[in-house]
Amino acid sequence: MRPLHIITPVKNSIESTIQTAKAILASEITRPYTYTIYNDFSTEENTALLEKYSKELGFELVNLADITSHPSPNYLLVLQRCQALALEAGADLLIVESDVVVRANTLQGLADGAAAREDCGIAAAVTVDDKGTINYPYEYARGREGEDYAVKKHCSFCCSLLTHNLLKAYDFHELNPEKHWFDVTISQRSRALGFNNYLFASLPVIHRPHASRPWKQLKYTNPLKYYWIKFTKGFDKI
Repeated sequence: MRPLHIITPVKNSIESTIQTAKAILASEITRPYTYTIYNDFSTEENTALLEKYSKELGFELVNLADITSHPSPNYLLVLQRCQALALEAGADLLIVESDVVVRANTLQGLADGAAAREDCGIAAAVTVDDKGTINYPYEYARGREGEDYAVKKHCSFCCSLLTHNLLKAYDFHELNPEKHWFDVTISQRSRALGFNNYLFASLPVIHRPHASRPWKQLKYTNPLKYYWIKFTKGFDKI
């Protein structure tokens, strides 16, 4: 039985992160798994809280400040490190971001769904709001609620499983270090390598967009300021 390496990258946003962690640790998972939170230069106060919750809840915590001086975001480092660990362990890699709350059956459902499809590169859970309506970034899936199907559009890493076969086929050291986020690139490379990426609308997860990056809410409330910050500060390179 292939193990699961489950990860959550986070910077601050402790309240939403703990909701994410509690839901993951309450999941009904039959596979052997590890769960690790990667703390990407949260404040000292929030780092102390993560260390406290790590002991109380039982997740592994990696403080990236202990292994790199590169400023946040360090998603590339996390992906490269986790790919190496997953390959060594023969595991799939399952990313659950810190603004997502999974259901009890989500993670096992993604693992089973990916295993049942030999061509699967990425298995992604559709995202919904607190009322159950499909929301960002999967608005295109509205009208196909409850279906599981291959998609040509990219799979967000809100809640996505990267199969062991994909991890073997694509070295994340080839990713562009000038970028900050890599779901688009990895989704495209997955399909270019002959895999299919599947969206599981039967496994919805609650997504509160950008709870882990509050400044991005400006995209909806003050778009001019959002794009000014994005381009002048070099944030959010996809």
